[in-house]
Amino acid sequence: MRIRTWLGRKVLASALLGAGLALAPVAARAQPTDRAAEKPLRLVVNVGLQVLDPIAGTSFVTRNFAYMVFDTLVAMDSQGQYRPQMLQGWEVSADGLTYRFTLRPGLEWHDGQPVTAEDCVASLKRWGARDSTGRRLMGATKELRATGPDSFELELSRPYGGVIDALGKPSLHTPFMMPARLAATPPTQPVAEIVGSGPFLFVKEEWVPGERTVFRRNPRYRPRDEPADGLAGGKVAHVERAEFLTITDPATRAAALQNGEVDYLEYAPLDYLPMLRRDRKLVLAKPGGIAQIMGAVAVNHAQPPFNSLPVRQALQMALDQREVVAVHGLPPDMTRVPCQSMTMCGTRYSSEAGGEALREPELERARALLKQSGYNNERVVFLHPADSALINPMAMVVADRVKRAGFNVEVQTLDWATVAQRWLSRAPVEQGGWSLVPVIYTGFDMSEPLSNPGIGYNCTGSAPWLYCDEALKPLLERFEAESALEKRRATVAEINRRALANVNFPLTGQFSSPAVWRAELEGVIDFGFPVLWNIRRAAR
Repeated sequence: MRIRTWLGRKVLASALLGAGLALAPVAARAQPTDRAAEKPLRLVVNVGLQVLDPIAGTSFVTRNFAYMVFDTLVAMDSQGQYRPQMLQGWEVSADGLTYRFTLRPGLEWHDGQPVTAEDCVASLKRWGARDSTGRRLMGATKELRATGPDSFELELSRPYGGVIDALGKPSLHTPFMMPARLAATPPTQPVAEIVGSGPFLFVKEEWVPGERTVFRRNPRYRPRDEPADGLAGGKVAHVERAEFLTITDPATRAAALQNGEVDYLEYAPLDYLPMLRRDRKLVLAKPGGIAQIMGAVAVNHAQPPFNSLPVRQALQMALDQREVVAVHGLPPDMTRVPCQSMTMCGTRYSSEAGGEALREPELERARALLKQSGYNNERVVFLHPADSALINPMAMVVADRVKRAGFNVEVQTLDWATVAQRWLSRAPVEQGGWSLVPVIYTGFDMSEPLSNPGIGYNCTGSAPWLYCDEALKPLLERFEAESALEKRRATVAEINRRALANVNFPLTGQFSSPAVWRAELEGVIDFGFPVLWNIRRAAR
């Protein structure tokens, strides 16, 4: 077993777990201290941080990073409601076509410059050129303009029912604010420096890409007066230093947490859940609904063989959600399979319309569909991100079932950073392209149709999978124009039917993967992904 060199020495994690031996330090002890506020708060992230720009980047770890150093105009609270964050508030015209926003006073960038309305307008335009929801909002916008140093307006050209929802979008891609000079960077190109206005400062000189990211408390940050609630409220940093660490081996992650070398795991190693649940020194999160995870397979619709709908239908019939999710060995209360809702089961837009035939997938039926499709044994390049503790075991089951259905599968085992680069390629598989990528998303990404990776990117050409269903276009337009919740839900049912029929983004199962942290941490916000403000260490 390989353990990162920064752990200090090579040890067997299984032995550590059994004997309770102390793990070697996971970071340099340059400035030891007994003061609780100055002891680094250490979070183990699921995969290593490689990309820092939350608009150019596409990974959850980049989003987690961004919440440390950037801030948002609007934020989602623990009840799923949207509240002002950088904004003092907003007003909407009587016809619903003009939104007037005012920034709260005293906001500063990390370089000491004031946050201005011009910065926010530039940031929204950059986000709007990259994100699926942002593109739709900008497409419905007549003008977005600053009206003063701390005020700006968004004037719509047509009704758009989810303006505030869009500005408060909690996950990929989140509309984080940055200085206008940085927001002038093309959205697919990472910004040259990290300057935010959030509660922590990025310590660039200590960053080891893929292994360690270091933050310091931002002494100039002015949190909101109200208590922290989800992503909203007062983001008070109680620790002077925080770190994101990467530990690829699940057993080593568990050992590091139990021995107090790290404080918080973004995802508890699922194989060790029974042991972690019994440990009174630890607290497990309780994710449900929007905080759960959905597995899926990103399909390259632009290249053979999956540019053929009948071939995609054969693939979809081969995927048994029960078998895929069972690989994690989760208790029944942590799974929700089968679920054929593109917007996740248990969320406000949940609908399984059109999924009836997929509840009982059959390999024999998949083989028959594949034979009828005219598939000619074309090579299927399956990119397998082996360093993701969640995706890796599910990917092995998916690859096996696709092979057993009769596809000519070539599994290429890579790290996630390499997969994320490879799937941007639009080349044929013979020239380094790809066919299938197993992925996971949370309900924060899946539950809103316009941001959903299997719905919201329809015919935009801005996502790697490049699906395009003409019949889906008017449904999405109807959804975005509507503001009444019940009418939106009825439209989502039709959207779900179309997305499943076109096999945009076949689902592999919904489940919980809880975070876990040491019980000595107080004020941890159990939201569904890690935020490190509001956390204190219990006094000893």
